[in-house]
Amino acid sequence: MKTQTQTQLEPLLLDPEGPAVVAIGGGHGQAAALEAIQTYAGEIAALVTVADDGGSSGRLTPLGIPPPGDVRRCLLALTPEPSLWSELFAHRFQGADVAEHSLGNLILAALTDMFGDFASAVATAERMLGALGRVIPVADHPVTLRATIEDEVVVGQMAITRARGRITDLTIDPTDTMASRMALEAVAGADQVVIGPGSLYTSLISALKVQMLAPSVLDAKAQKVFVLNLVTQDGETLGMSGADHLHALQAMAGVVGPGVVVVHDGPLDVPEGHDRVSVDAENAVPYGWTVVAADVADRHAEWPAHDPILLGRVLEELTRA
Repeated sequence: MKTQTQTQLEPLLLDPEGPAVVAIGGGHGQAAALEAIQTYAGEIAALVTVADDGGSSGRLTPLGIPPPGDVRRCLLALTPEPSLWSELFAHRFQGADVAEHSLGNLILAALTDMFGDFASAVATAERMLGALGRVIPVADHPVTLRATIEDEVVVGQMAITRARGRITDLTIDPTDTMASRMALEAVAGADQVVIGPGSLYTSLISALKVQMLAPSVLDAKAQKVFVLNLVTQDGETLGMSGADHLHALQAMAGVVGPGVVVVHDGPLDVPEGHDRVSVDAENAVPYGWTVVAADVADRHAEWPAHDPILLGRVLEELTRA
């Protein structure tokens, strides 16, 4: 028979002595980072972009809520054990008026209606799923991305990812959108801030473009870590080197070192038409970053992806440096 103390301690799967870690980004890359961070952190906060306008998320933002898709993905990444709730949040409809809608997105929209604000809806979803951390949209309202690509202005996250050519400017609309109070508080209290992996422009930089977030990252006591993508991304970073990624982060988001950039060093199957992304110490220095090279790729993934366990070991070691 379990004692009351044993029952109370079982859900506490994070290391109570571990660091407070903030992960900034969106999409599948941020979910992988969160799985890695769970292996060593004591507190976790996922700061999620609010620029997604595609699929189920784009169809729900007219309700006045931030796009719920990346929030839902982070909630599931922070859920330690499969459950009926996690299955429901992951379920996607195939037909009728709800075709391609994620049930998790609809639940978040319904909870917002019930509680009156999106933050309360997300907090409730965290409790429903037993999430091991907090998921925080970087702003309280959705934003629209505007990118200059080959001297043409392309509007919207989905349109930008489908465009071809070098992105030379990226802005959000409204431009004066402020970072949420919870996002700024999370950064201020962090021991480590992890940026990436993820879509460089439409996830990482779009998250950092809200007012006050990038300055708060620069001013924070936390160690800054930029997890470099493994390969270039079609529609965003084709032809870009690792140094180009660091330059874009500085020029468009205002984020520079001191900090550490994690670069994959090991075997990697690079899909045709893409390039491996890497940067050496010399080319990272002008941006203030120190390079840490390690084998962090998932060798069994169908598409190049970070291995959460390998990446977690590297990030944990950095907190001890």
